[in-house]
Amino acid sequence: MLRDRSLIPLSQQHHNGLALCVLTERSLRADGAETNVTRLARRALERYELELANHFEIEEQDLFPAIDRELGRSILVTELIADHRDLEALIAELRAHPSVEALERFTGRLRAHIRREENELFEEIQKRLPRQVLDQLGKTIEEKAVRICLTP
Repeated sequence: MLRDRSLIPLSQQHHNGLALCVLTERSLRADGAETNVTRLARRALERYELELANHFEIEEQDLFPAIDRELGRSILVTELIADHRDLEALIAELRAHPSVEALERFTGRLRAHIRREENELFEEIQKRLPRQVLDQLGKTIEEKAVRICLTP
């Protein structure tokens, strides 16, 4: 299904997150040396600070509360918020002790989280949220979303 225009900035951020996962995993397979691991961890931290933290904030301050108001409390939303905390903990681990294992856990968790938001949450709310709510969310998301250009 096509993504509703109101959610496109978040989906673009998801695309960047998935690209980070692919590029990190590809680089780890080619070179597991400590210097590369440190470089990849630094890149993950930068992407988190530039875009992922912004993404989580938009979801937790705007998107998830709108879902709760319109559709009621959702187990899926509760689980996605827990994912955010888990990803933040992995970022803290990468900051303190970069390792191949921590990077692999981070990319695996981020990929699964993004897929769940795209395939479950976004599909559901596109069908169930009223048009006016989606439009208002779209304006808010557009105003707040950070956009970056990925470089390898």
